Amino acid sequence: MTGPEGPAALRATGLGFRYRKRGGWALRDCGFTVPDGRVTALVGRNGAGKSTLLHLAGGLLRAGSGELCVLGAVPGTSEARARVALLTQDKPLYPRFTVADTLLMGEKLNSSWDPTAAERIVREGGIPLHTRVGELSPGRRTRVALALALGKRPELLLLDEPLADLDPVARGEIMAELMAEAAERGTSIVLSSHVLPELEETCDWVLLLRDGRVELSEDAETLRESHAVLTGPADRADALTGHHTVVHRRTAGRQLTALIRRHGPLPGDWHVERPRLEDILIGHLQPGEPGHPVPGELTEAAA
Repeated sequence: MTGPEGPAALRATGLGFRYRKRGGWALRDCGFTVPDGRVTALVGRNGAGKSTLLHLAGGLLRAGSGELCVLGAVPGTSEARARVALLTQDKPLYPRFTVADTLLMGEKLNSSWDPTAAERIVREGGIPLHTRVGELSPGRRTRVALALALGKRPELLLLDEPLADLDPVARGEIMAELMAEAAERGTSIVLSSHVLPELEETCDWVLLLRDGRVELSEDAETLRESHAVLTGPADRADALTGHHTVVHRRTAGRQLTALIRRHGPLPGDWHVERPRLEDILIGHLQPGEPGHPVPGELTEAAA
C-alpha cells in the first residue's frame, strides 16, 4: 500500500527481511510511502515487524529484498546518517560516561549539533550533568538518549518504543517536546508505540503492520472519516456485506456492533458513531483475516 507521491520521509517497494536463525519473514513485500514532515504512528502487535522496519530505516539492518529509501537516500549511507536519528528500545549508551561526556560525544560526532536543545531535555528531567549514565534510572537514561537524538537536529527521527519506561508526567513532557520539534522545524517523526491513546492527538499519519505486511499507510484524519461504528439488529449483518468492509464486529444478544470501512452511503436504520483513531487501530489489529468480520469483543486496550 502506498501513499501520495512527492517528498517522502520513508518509501518502500517490495521490502522484505528475514532473520536466518529465526526462520520466516519479519517483513515481506512491503510497499508504502510516509510523506515528509509527518508525525507517524508505527503500530502493530508484538512480532509484526515494527522494530525490524526501524532498524532497516536507521541502517542497522540491510533489506533482504526490495528497497527502502529515507529522505531519498539509502539507509546507512553517510548522507542518510547525517540526516536521520534512530533511538532503539535498548537505548545504547556508555554507562561509564557522565551525562556531560555523553552530550560532548554527540557534539563531536554531529556537525549540526544543537547543545542548547540537548541540555534542555536533560535539565528538564532534573539530571545532573556530572552523573554517570550507568547510575541513572531507566527513565532518566531514556531522557539522555532522547537528548542525543534531538541534539543532532535530524530531519527524520525514528523512535522505537521510546516512552515505555517513563512515568505519565515524563511521557507527556517528552511528547510535547517531540510535537514542538515537528511543528517548529518540520522534523519527520516515526514513533512506534503500544500506548494507542497517546497517539490520538499527536500523530497525523498511520503505518500499521500486520504479520510482517503493511495493512494501513494513510492520513490519520482520512482514516477517521472513512470508518464508522454501527449499532443495529444482529439479523441485519448481511446488509453490510458487499457494501462496506467489516473490519471487526461483535454480537451481544440481538444487537450487532461493527467497525466498518464505508464505501458509499450508510444505511439509515443503523446508529452511526465516529470512531476514535484508537478504535480503528484496535479493530485492524484484532486476530483473524484483515478486512473480514471475526468473532470476539472490540477491546479498549491494545495488545
